[in-house]
Amino acid sequence: MAFRDISRIAGSAMTAQTVRLNTVASNLANAESASGSEGAAFRARKPVFATVYRGADNDGAWQGASVQVLDVVKSDSPLRKVHEPSNPLANADGNVFYPNVNPVEEMTDMMSASRAFQTNVEVLARVKTMQQDLLKLGEG
Repeated sequence: MAFRDISRIAGSAMTAQTVRLNTVASNLANAESASGSEGAAFRARKPVFATVYRGADNDGAWQGASVQVLDVVKSDSPLRKVHEPSNPLANADGNVFYPNVNPVEEMTDMMSASRAFQTNVEVLARVKTMQQDLLKLGEG
């Protein structure tokens, strides 16, 4: 596998993890936003990843793969319905709807995305080091 293929894969993975981190940040920012109706309440969002294979070129050499974010979908888990008749957002039954965001789950997801991003940074750093070492071999 060529260095550029490794770099392309790591770069696409870093881009995907950035989308994941931004999605988690959005979920956490809206975790306590209340709404008077179920339809208007914020729903947690999750990115959907896919591996995209580039196939072979005309010479039959493998072109590599990349990570792609196909979509960011809303979670279908139930919202939190809380009876708060004194809340100005309460509906006629006195209920307020809160997002289906689990802060502990989101923080775990954020740590996982951060680690995956950092792993790909390390891959790129090692590719750079190997390229430099390869150039040094050619000098001797």
